[in-house]
Amino acid sequence: MKESINQIKKELESISAEDCRFQKWRKDERKGVRVLLDKWERKQEMNKKLKKEREEMLYYEKKEKDLGYTSTAGIDEVGRGPLAGPVIAAAVILHTSEPPLGMTDSKKLSEKKRIEFDEWICTNASVGIGRAEAWEIDKYNIYQASKMAMKRAVADLPRLPDSLLVDAMEIEADVRQTSLIKGDARSVSIAAASIVAKVKRDEWMKQLAEKYPGYGFENHSGYGTKEHLQAITGLGLIDEHRRSFAPVKEAAGKAQN
Repeated sequence: MKESINQIKKELESISAEDCRFQKWRKDERKGVRVLLDKWERKQEMNKKLKKEREEMLYYEKKEKDLGYTSTAGIDEVGRGPLAGPVIAAAVILHTSEPPLGMTDSKKLSEKKRIEFDEWICTNASVGIGRAEAWEIDKYNIYQASKMAMKRAVADLPRLPDSLLVDAMEIEADVRQTSLIKGDARSVSIAAASIVAKVKRDEWMKQLAEKYPGYGFENHSGYGTKEHLQAITGLGLIDEHRRSFAPVKEAAGKAQN
């Protein structure tokens, strides 16, 4: 008697392609079984790809460990480009050498996946958050403000790391650090930091949207969209706007005319 499709589906959760049952099911003429096996094989290929990517993204963490460093933090920031709101940085020390598959640069993930990973990170890692406000960005410039936010994120960790992996920057620190260009796609710790920083900043901008309705912060997170520029022209500036940024100056100038 043939197994039902639901039975086969359940058994597929715990077998490999080398399992004799898999070869037997491949001879099954039922369309539902063929579709099920094809889907299972695609999933296995994807998992294989994701495992390879994870292994590559753990290279720098393993290198630091081999050199004797026991507490490596990945650091990244989010919010350099927007016209409003803070730049927020995160520092993350992972507590496991096997983070979830698919954890990568926050820009490559959907909002749903970022939130899922953020919850995992906050449970399975030490996390520090730092921010630089709009007025600090105007006073010191966005590059320096980003470094300030990163430094504050490290200081916010529950325990200080002995090694840093930093996305494309160097910060003032008395510990070893390695700057990685496009680090959020090369280091899983930096990727984790980019996810946490992105989630925290999006949450803050949604709160700002409630405080200042009409600007659309819940939609564009402060970036220079048409909606945002029109809102500046129509409603004027708030304290969270970066007055040193040219599009803000231009839109505010139109509001006065």
